[in-house]
Amino acid sequence: MATHVTASVFINDDESGLHADYERWLETLAPEKPHSAYDHNRTGEDNADAHLKRTIMGREVVVAVTAGKLDFGPWEQIFYGEFDGRRRKRVLVKIIGE
Repeated sequence: MATHVTASVFINDDESGLHADYERWLETLAPEKPHSAYDHNRTGEDNADAHLKRTIMGREVVVAVTAGKLDFGPWEQIFYGEFDGRRRKRVLVKIIGE
């Protein structure tokens, strides 16, 4: 779980073209500028787009563990998405089960 409101954790394929596609897609959905387009930015912040991008990408993932290993498909990996970058961030990992 990403513990900041402008960061995300998600699962997908680790492929550079897909990473670029995500960046372009998210910027189309929630462009950083103009900052004046967002009410949130009138509070002294300029990161409203980062909050929206985090909402789209999600804040946490659930992953099965089988025989002590992450139970992923052949190309899946966990990613941390940082959409603001100005603050120190952390990730929380909880393990539930036997």
